[in-house]
Amino acid sequence: MTTTTAAPAATPTAWQRQGVTDLPDEKLQRIDKWWRAANYLSVGQIYLLDNPLLREPLSRDHVKPRLLGHWGTTPGLTFLYAHLNRAIQERRQSTIYVTGPGHGGPGLVASAYLDGTYSEVYSDITQDAQGLQRLFKQFSFPGGIPSHVAPETPGSIHEGGELGYALSHAYGAAFDNPDLLVAAVVGDGEAETGPLATSWHSNKFVNPAQDGVVLPILHLNGYKIANPTVLARIPQEELRDLMVGYGHKPYFFEVEDGSTESHLDIHRRFAALLDEVLDEIAAIKQRAADGDTSRPAWPMIVFRTPKGWTGPETIDGKKTVGSWRAHQVPLASARDTEEHLRVLEQWLRSYRPEELFDADGRVIEDVSALAPTGTLRMSDNPHANGGLLLKDLRLPDFRDYAVDVPHPGGAVAEAPRVLGQWLTDVVRLNPHNFRIFGPDETASNRLQAVYDATDKQWDAEFLDAAVDEHLARAGRVMEMLSEHQCQGWLEGYLLTGRHGLFNCYEAFIHIVDSMFNQHAKWLKVTNDIPWRRPIASLNYLLSSHVWRQDHNGFSHQDPGFIDHVLNKKAEIVRVYLPPDANTLLSTYDHCLRSRQYVNVVVSGKQPSPQYLTMDEAIAHCTRGLGIWEWAGTEVPGKDPDVVLACAGDVPTLEVLAAADILRRELPDLKVRVINVVDLMRLQDEKEHPHGLSDREFDTLFTTDKPVIFAYHGYPWLIHRLTYRRHGHQNIHARGYKEEGTTTTPFDMVMLNDLDRYHLVIDVIDRVPSLRSKAAGLRQEMQDARLRARAWTREHGEDIPEVRDWVWPDVGETATEAGGPQYNGGGAPGGGVQDTGGDNE
Repeated sequence: MTTTTAAPAATPTAWQRQGVTDLPDEKLQRIDKWWRAANYLSVGQIYLLDNPLLREPLSRDHVKPRLLGHWGTTPGLTFLYAHLNRAIQERRQSTIYVTGPGHGGPGLVASAYLDGTYSEVYSDITQDAQGLQRLFKQFSFPGGIPSHVAPETPGSIHEGGELGYALSHAYGAAFDNPDLLVAAVVGDGEAETGPLATSWHSNKFVNPAQDGVVLPILHLNGYKIANPTVLARIPQEELRDLMVGYGHKPYFFEVEDGSTESHLDIHRRFAALLDEVLDEIAAIKQRAADGDTSRPAWPMIVFRTPKGWTGPETIDGKKTVGSWRAHQVPLASARDTEEHLRVLEQWLRSYRPEELFDADGRVIEDVSALAPTGTLRMSDNPHANGGLLLKDLRLPDFRDYAVDVPHPGGAVAEAPRVLGQWLTDVVRLNPHNFRIFGPDETASNRLQAVYDATDKQWDAEFLDAAVDEHLARAGRVMEMLSEHQCQGWLEGYLLTGRHGLFNCYEAFIHIVDSMFNQHAKWLKVTNDIPWRRPIASLNYLLSSHVWRQDHNGFSHQDPGFIDHVLNKKAEIVRVYLPPDANTLLSTYDHCLRSRQYVNVVVSGKQPSPQYLTMDEAIAHCTRGLGIWEWAGTEVPGKDPDVVLACAGDVPTLEVLAAADILRRELPDLKVRVINVVDLMRLQDEKEHPHGLSDREFDTLFTTDKPVIFAYHGYPWLIHRLTYRRHGHQNIHARGYKEEGTTTTPFDMVMLNDLDRYHLVIDVIDRVPSLRSKAAGLRQEMQDARLRARAWTREHGEDIPEVRDWVWPDVGETATEAGGPQYNGGGAPGGGVQDTGGDNE
């Protein structure tokens, strides 16, 4: 991060081996002082409003009226931080600190303050008594900072408010950072979550030569909010076997509850263990540099300490240290009862602050000297403020990958397959800072062209090369059948200054709903933190979508991730629904260039008609939506009778087919066709930066004509986005309404009343001049639906008039036009079975 004062130069020197030495008492005492200071600052943040140095007896007015925070995990986190500081200072090893128990926020704020970084980025939190008072007051206080290791905390890339993702984020940070050590503390409560249990397997995806190192530290303090933790209540040998089974070499360190061992002896034992572990890591890195490609048993530490270590042993006669009672605020009545107030004062004075701070309230030099210098400080490591390291991607000109579209509908392609050809060269041009993540679906989602430029990274065993296709010790594609893992890896990769995308089946991206929440909140908060630099956007590509699940069926049909995304702040989220390959290319080029967004792009992978030339696609994507004059039957200078709007590839196909029917059957009807690529354009400009003004919206959609809107997802979202518009009462949205099964593509849209025949019926029902005049056509449309349904039940495929339909060239019927040019396989109207794989 950019600091406000010049710090001494810090030159990292990666993976030094120095042997295990018995530290002199002087250095052990410095570590202990630093730890005591960090604990004192942590307790002060939870409790104190004033009197930060206890220069007078503690009174109730010095205590906050609302006591919030978490103490139980904090002393373990500060202990580890102190020892890592010592090791970094001696080895000059670039290191960041990921705190799975992110609710130990006061400990990391305290550590950044002792490092000096906190005062550099927050100039009002000065290194004196007044600064201490502000540091204490702001914690979990209105207008202050959160209680977790939040974006406001220097050195953090992981808030830890929602548990389960510490290791995934840590490994994402380590990929392509060969000189970086990521110390990742895993709380024993967090270790009970599914995502964390899975993420231990990340060590099978690390290349010792090209990637950094994650040092997992399993912090066993025995309790969650009110219950014991599983891993703290199994025999040590069983826990050892579990960690060995995950592929780690575990080192055990324990401080027993009630131990009489001196703090200096405890520090001495841990310092020796940490040196042994770091030397072993350095040896592994050296062997990899010498050409050893085998997967090592990476070391990890099992760190067992009492819950609430160094706090009051008992409160109100009940055991506190070493119990769940230490988890949050052990002295909840410190402001209200004299007894708790006195216990709090004794607790604070037990750290002997008079030995740690000078007369002006500054941290004494013997304590501050433990911190490394400059950017070697974990709180100032640039990898933890990834925007400082971010470099623009070198992107090939996407126009060179265009599908030739001689006329609208005159070509067929699989849009993601075309995108994959472009991504192949993105990978070639960016071999060290771009990766593709996905849960075993990169090929299934038709991006397999990237394997011409890279392999899938895999550091577990290899079998027959004829079977283990595209696996290698180093690669730019990361696949593991865990959406949590892929999301966490990508987030860690982005937060440390790199680029990537996550491709996934649309229905199962919901698995990471809450992870998306946390990342979106992180981006929102960092937009308002001046020293945080913008990072690359989180880019989703959702294929295998709701409308084409020919063999997967109802379980794979859910487009609701878009609805979930749009709950977040407008300055963060973007949703794109490109209707064909050229618009997908233009859209994704924009997404990979963007910063500080979450971009959701939905594109079907099946063969589909192509509508726009590349120049037309660029213009259309730049506008975000637009009238397709060639598809409508408007009369210049006159209002349309009806607007057919569409968003999404399949809705676009059905709207165009409906427009074709109307053109032929009701030639005097003036139809306007609007396609929407950027869903946010539907919102008011006051609600979203991409939103249309009311004047623009009214010009396009009119204020008094019926609008039949065919939408990719749940139709009520269209109403949510447009409810303030003048003509909202005229909008009739069609989309997915939770009707689905294993069936043909057209039967699927019929189940949800999104099909062309039903759209024509909607037009007849809502255009006042039609209704009874078009009763015959309406009946024909109903009969067409019945015929199409009966055909699928008898033949197992869609009726030919649907399956073979194409948009006719100007002046020609579909038959005369000879059908579309084919660029990728299959028929445009559907019926092609998806044989590209299944993720569940």
